[in-house]
Amino acid sequence: MKPFTYTLQKIITLLFVLLINISTINSQQIYRVFFTDKKDCTFDPFAYFDKKAIERRIANNLSLYDSTDFPVNQYYLNTVAKMTDSIVSVSRWFNFAYVIANNEQITKINQLPFVKNIEPLSVSANLCSYFIDETNDILVINQELEKLLIDQTEILGGKIFDSAGYDGKGIRIAIFDGGFPEVNTNPFLKHVRDEGRIIKTWDFTKNREFVYSYSSHGLMVMSCIAGIYNGKKIGLATGAEFLLARTEINSEPFSEEINWLKAVEWADLNGADIINSSLGYTYHRYFNNQMDGKTSFVVKAANLAAKKGILVVNAAGNEGSSKWKFVGTPADGDSVMSVGGIAPDTYCHIYFSSYGPTTDNRLKPNVCAFADVAAVAQNNKIKRVQGTSFASPLVAGFAACAWQSNRNLTNMQLFQAIEKSAHLYPYFDYAHGYGIPQASYFIYNKKEIKPTFDIIKTNNDISVKIYPEYLKTCDKLSYLYFNVQNQNGKLELYKVIIPNQSEIQLLQIDDSFKNKIINIHYKYYTNSMLIK
Repeated sequence: MKPFTYTLQKIITLLFVLLINISTINSQQIYRVFFTDKKDCTFDPFAYFDKKAIERRIANNLSLYDSTDFPVNQYYLNTVAKMTDSIVSVSRWFNFAYVIANNEQITKINQLPFVKNIEPLSVSANLCSYFIDETNDILVINQELEKLLIDQTEILGGKIFDSAGYDGKGIRIAIFDGGFPEVNTNPFLKHVRDEGRIIKTWDFTKNREFVYSYSSHGLMVMSCIAGIYNGKKIGLATGAEFLLARTEINSEPFSEEINWLKAVEWADLNGADIINSSLGYTYHRYFNNQMDGKTSFVVKAANLAAKKGILVVNAAGNEGSSKWKFVGTPADGDSVMSVGGIAPDTYCHIYFSSYGPTTDNRLKPNVCAFADVAAVAQNNKIKRVQGTSFASPLVAGFAACAWQSNRNLTNMQLFQAIEKSAHLYPYFDYAHGYGIPQASYFIYNKKEIKPTFDIIKTNNDISVKIYPEYLKTCDKLSYLYFNVQNQNGKLELYKVIIPNQSEIQLLQIDDSFKNKIINIHYKYYTNSMLIK
C-alpha cells in the first residue's frame, strides 16, 4: 500500500491521540515489563536450536549458552499474567513481556521484586508501520520488461556468480513481510519448492504456520531473491533455503514491531544466515532524531541478531522525496546493511529512495541496487514494481552468493566485503552509500584500479582533468562523483556529474571550505585533496 501524505498522517495521529485521551483515561495500554534476571531458567541449546543455528554459533565462536537465549522465568510470567488482562508476547533476548494492562494493574506489577522496569508504548507509537511498497500497472512481460529483469542482476555481476557456480546454495534466508500468496504454487518459484527449500513458515499476526495469502509484497520480494522466469534469474540466490515470516498487516494498532522482534528470534533459532526485511518504521512512530541506531526495539533486535552471526539486510525506505527524507528503522542500525535504490535508466539515486546519514552521522545507505525492478506478481505474472523493498532482496541474494563463495567469512566480515566490492568504494555519499556491489570482487579477489583523472587547484577553483582514454568510454557506471567532508567526517555536500569534457570545474572555494576534504571518484578511482 502507498503511505498517506506526511501532513495527512500527522493530522490523523493528532486526532487519534485526542480521541484516546478523551475516552480512555484509565484504559488498557501496552507495556514492556522487564525482568531483573533469568534465575532458575534451564536451557538446552541442542533441543532449542536448529542444527544450522548451532553451526553458525560454532563458526562465529559464540557461546551456545548465551543468557539472551535462555527462556524468561516462567514464575515471573505466570505472576504477571494473573495481574494483567493479557501477555501479548515474550522476548528471550531482552528478558521482557509485552502486556496489556491498566494504570492500577501496572502500578502493582511495578512493585514486584523481580520487575526491573516498565516502559509504556505511547499512543503515538501505536499506529501502523510504514509498509514499503510502490508498484505500477505493467503486468505483461515485454521486451523492455525482460531487459529490466536481466539488468537488475547483471549490474551486480550475476553472470560472474553464475559462471563460478554460486547461487546461494546452503545459505538460509529469512524474509519478513506482509504475506506470501502463491509462493506455494507459483511456477517461477517451483525450483525452490521441488527441492524442499522452504524450511519453515510462521504467521506472527495469526500465530499459525500458513503464510500463503495476504499481501503480495512478500511474493514479489522473494522473487527478487530466488525467482526464475524462462530460465532467467530474477534474483541471484535461486539455490538458497528460506524461512518465511509474516509480520505485517495493512492496518494494525501496535504489533508490527512486536512481530518483527518475535520473528528475528524465530529466524535465529531456525538457523537463518541472512534476514531480508523490506520493512521500515518512520514518522508513524518516531521522530527523525530517533534514527540513531539504538532507540527502536527493532534496531536493537537487528543489531543483536548481527552479534549472533546473522547478516541483516534492510530496505533504506521510500521517504527520499517526503518531509521525513531519511532512512527509517531498523535500517539505521550500525550492524544492519541498509540498501538504497537506484534507477535502471541512470544507475543513480532514484528520487524516492531515503537518504542518510543517521542522526549520529553514520553512513547510510551502505550500498544500493535497482529500486525499479521486474518481479513475480500474483496469477503467474511478471510485474514492474518500485521501492527500496526490492533493492534490498536483490542485495540479500547477492550476499548469499558472496557468502557461498567464502563460508569462512563472519557476517560482519561479509558486510564489510560487500561494501568494499561496491563500484564507488572507498568513495561514498548519502544517496548511494558505497554504490552497487560487484560479484567480481568475490571471484577475482581484487579490483583493478588505475588513475583516471588529476585534481587541479587554481586560485580559488578546484577542477578535475579526466584522462582522454577514460572520457571516451563513458557509460552509466562512469559518472563523476564528488563530495566535501568536514573534520568530523560528515559530508556537507555531494554531487554527481555527467562528464562531457576533459576538464570540469567542481568548486569555487572560500573560507567556509578551509581544512575540509574534497573526495572525487571517476571510473573506480578515488582521489582526495585537503582544501587549504
